[in-house]
Amino acid sequence: MKLITRNTDYALRALCYMSKHQDIISVDELVNKLGVPRPFMRKILQRLNQERILASYKGQGGGFKLKLKPDRIYMIQIMRIFQGNVGLNGCFLKKGICPDKVRCVLRKKIHAIEDSVFRQLGKINIVSLI
Repeated sequence: MKLITRNTDYALRALCYMSKHQDIISVDELVNKLGVPRPFMRKILQRLNQERILASYKGQGGGFKLKLKPDRIYMIQIMRIFQGNVGLNGCFLKKGICPDKVRCVLRKKIHAIEDSVFRQLGKINIVSLI
């Protein structure tokens, strides 16, 4: 099980770098400093721009800049952008074997663990990562 995907990891790294350098950052600078492949970085930055986390600037000297303050950007928010609704585990009895998914004791315990994990992830912002 992988909690954080590659795109989420790259996005968090880019956001941390950008929060340290409060000016417009080019894609090339991020690629060179973070060692992330250019196609991935462009796609990630464009998505963050669509989600209004970044602002984009065209032309010479163009690039991206944080639109939100780093203390207002949370890890769980970035995870949801790139991973959708994140779950730690699905039912291991997926094929209809389980007679009562609603009252499944294991499922309730897993949901409690997920709730705790996501509450903790909801407290992590970009400032706390740098």
